[in-house]
Amino acid sequence: MTGESSSVVVIATGGTIASRRVDDGPSRPVVSGGGLLAGVEPGAPVRVVDVMAQDSATLTLSHMQRISDAVGEVLAEPETRGVVVLHGTDSLEETALLLALQHGHADRRIVVTGAQFTADHPDSDGPANIEAAIRFAAAEGPAGRPARRSAGDAVVVLFGRRLLSPWGAYKFSADSTDAFRSAGPAGATAPRETSRVDGVRIDIVALPPGADALHIRASAAAGADGIVLQALGSGNSTAAVVAAVRECVAEGIPVVVSSRVPQGALAPTYGGGGGGSDLREAGAVHSTTLRPGQARILLAALVARRATSAELWAAFG
Repeated sequence: MTGESSSVVVIATGGTIASRRVDDGPSRPVVSGGGLLAGVEPGAPVRVVDVMAQDSATLTLSHMQRISDAVGEVLAEPETRGVVVLHGTDSLEETALLLALQHGHADRRIVVTGAQFTADHPDSDGPANIEAAIRFAAAEGPAGRPARRSAGDAVVVLFGRRLLSPWGAYKFSADSTDAFRSAGPAGATAPRETSRVDGVRIDIVALPPGADALHIRASAAAGADGIVLQALGSGNSTAAVVAAVRECVAEGIPVVVSSRVPQGALAPTYGGGGGGSDLREAGAVHSTTLRPGQARILLAALVARRATSAELWAAFG
């Protein structure tokens, strides 16, 4: 039950939403969570927690785990009515998925939002997104209980009046306030994966047409715990890449195949020496929905708990 003393906790992490120009130079995330709430009409009591002030392009898996830990801490407080995470858009989809993996079965809403335009921009979209996120996080169902749809869907991305599941979410525009879309099927939710991802290294390797194996082997040599391939089409590349994947799998380095194509379910159907079917035969796991950024997060969580090959296939398939 929520009571009169309950509040929505706003967790500030930096990003464009917290940025303004400093001394006529470039914009930086210098506005605190409290400063961002000035002038906003949340419609519910709010408490602010400043966790970090980072440009989200700089976030490591350790930073993302720190944000997830902060969410877990406030969810442990019975007076927390809901949680809003203010985040930069460059890696919002990654942190949102990590939150869904680790807190998707929470009994209160966790809403992730941000802004495309800085806090000092005349058309800043931050205040509207903050207000909408707080109101959604505070919404109640029957008997004063938090409004929920089904198990596993506590975390949502709310951005530009659009509400998305984190599973398959991606940023599709660099300059529109309606910046996010989803590659996931309707009603999709993230599996429960609670292992910590700090300390795990997962590399993403881009594969242009005619790709060689140089960067895959470099990642393996650098100590990557897993590799995500940004392949072509439905997850295709070259015979040289297939050979390198086979080497990685033999060394115990899991390889997941995703695509640079933003929408559509991926299937390992092509052969010819470097197609998705060949990559699968070499031991790579095809990511049906998640694109490279989010595939990296899920792979990190699976590697952290030492998931089996069968579990990898089930999680991504």
